[in-house]
Amino acid sequence: MFKWFGKVNFSPYTKVTGFAQYLKDGLLMGSRCKECGTQSFPPRADCENCMSPEFDFFEMSGKCTLHTYTKIVAAPTGFEDVAPYIVGVVDLEEGGRALAWIGETIKEDELEIGMDIQVVPRIFEELEEIKVYYSLEKPGTTWSKTDSAR
Repeated sequence: MFKWFGKVNFSPYTKVTGFAQYLKDGLLMGSRCKECGTQSFPPRADCENCMSPEFDFFEMSGKCTLHTYTKIVAAPTGFEDVAPYIVGVVDLEEGGRALAWIGETIKEDELEIGMDIQVVPRIFEELEEIKVYYSLEKPGTTWSKTDSAR
């Protein structure tokens, strides 16, 4: 499943592989430790609090606050074709942080630290192989979920 992330992840297997399937289905999921209840995003295979390897996935709202952002002009290898682009770090309502591309619904001059935005699951459907990711968009941006996710 991690092949769906394309050029950003080369791991063939992990205990949180289901995360990619959930994104493909239009769901944003975090992990919750079965031992102590600590919630994490991105999902963690081992609890950052008690190190337990037992966890469940839970659906997140995607609501978040922009913590910081930057415009990438000199892109790393593999991303030269999409530069310049803007990435942001957000604090998620349910806990955890995410790093993601600033989406098309937010213009560069609208970006403001502390603004409310949301994480939205995405798929590059126009490519041969499915590529899943998420972007940062204006609150209220809708996206589709597959029938299996409903």
